[in-house]
Amino acid sequence: MRIKDICSGVTDGSHNPPQGLENSDYLMLSSKNVFDDKITFDSPRYLSQIDFEQESKRTRIKSGDVLLTIVGTVGRAAVVGENMPQFTLQRSVAVLHPNVEICDSRYLMYALQANRNHIESRAKGVAQKGIYLKEVADIELQIPLLSEQTHRVKVLDKIAFVIKFHQKQLQKLDELVKARFVEMFGDMYLNTMEWRELHLETMADIVSGITKGRKIAGKQLTKVPYMAVSNVKDGYIDWTTVKTIEATDQEINQYRLLPDDVLMTEGGDPDKLGRGAIIRTPLENCIHQNHIFRVRLDESHILPDYFAEYLKHQRAKRYFLGCAKQTTGIASINMKQLKALPVLLPPLELQNEFSAFIRQIDKSKVVVQKALDEAQTLFDSLMQQYFG
Repeated sequence: MRIKDICSGVTDGSHNPPQGLENSDYLMLSSKNVFDDKITFDSPRYLSQIDFEQESKRTRIKSGDVLLTIVGTVGRAAVVGENMPQFTLQRSVAVLHPNVEICDSRYLMYALQANRNHIESRAKGVAQKGIYLKEVADIELQIPLLSEQTHRVKVLDKIAFVIKFHQKQLQKLDELVKARFVEMFGDMYLNTMEWRELHLETMADIVSGITKGRKIAGKQLTKVPYMAVSNVKDGYIDWTTVKTIEATDQEINQYRLLPDDVLMTEGGDPDKLGRGAIIRTPLENCIHQNHIFRVRLDESHILPDYFAEYLKHQRAKRYFLGCAKQTTGIASINMKQLKALPVLLPPLELQNEFSAFIRQIDKSKVVVQKALDEAQTLFDSLMQQYFG
């Protein structure tokens, strides 16, 4: 059945959002607030009561409606909950009003999520892709009897709960590390424990990585894995996709990563500036690209576990923000600025104690991550079974 046959209406938000206020009780959300099975109220546009009432006449949002992102990141879907604050929308989100006698709201949400690739393929545009409401209304979905929909939703909801539970566990473990760090070393920004301060270059070897597109004609090359910006997250290495590059033996020797090297990104969103992660066990002959700095610490002075956590705290973050070059929402640092990073240096025995704590937390993370991966695999398999 087509969406327009199972919904009493398909609308979108405001094409000309009214002037926002500094603060009010009347919220306007966008596609940035809609995720899979999640609606957030972070950084909304605040409207006057008159503007809100005018905009609400168009979207008519009520609990049980399904929101679908149709501009930017197309295809994310979530259900409006009963106890959510009232809000209206910008045009980047479509509002689907399911006919409850034909289709369960959460079944529709899962069906849309399962068909994201198809929905994305219909999006058009250059700077920012989008899909028209008419095309949304014409999307075809398999709609079984309500009893079967209820069964599928019940199963998927249970597994989704398990996934969120394990994600929350990982988040709590990260929070535990942050709390332990402050407990042991004090407030980094204020240096409440009066640790001595040294520039990073005095206790680390720092290099940039290999440049793609360099001139290598006529040289003997070997294909090796390399770490890109997408692999370096705030506190961990993302191994989802590891690319390869052809490099000379000299380049491999120059850029080869060793266990416990800290990788740091050159730039990105201002809030992610200076993010870093320890690469515990690099792949054989793994190197890194030029938009990543490799920091190899002198462990007779500073340990990777301490330094990687130090990067997440305000003293380091404010330093990078203060010296970074910023253009249109993107910030970047250079080698000189990184080398001059001021680092507070507690005694090595205290760092060792923190490192031992980190290793215990990492063991717990491995167990939780394994359970999370298994739940996610089951969820993905059922989505394919139910909607493939």
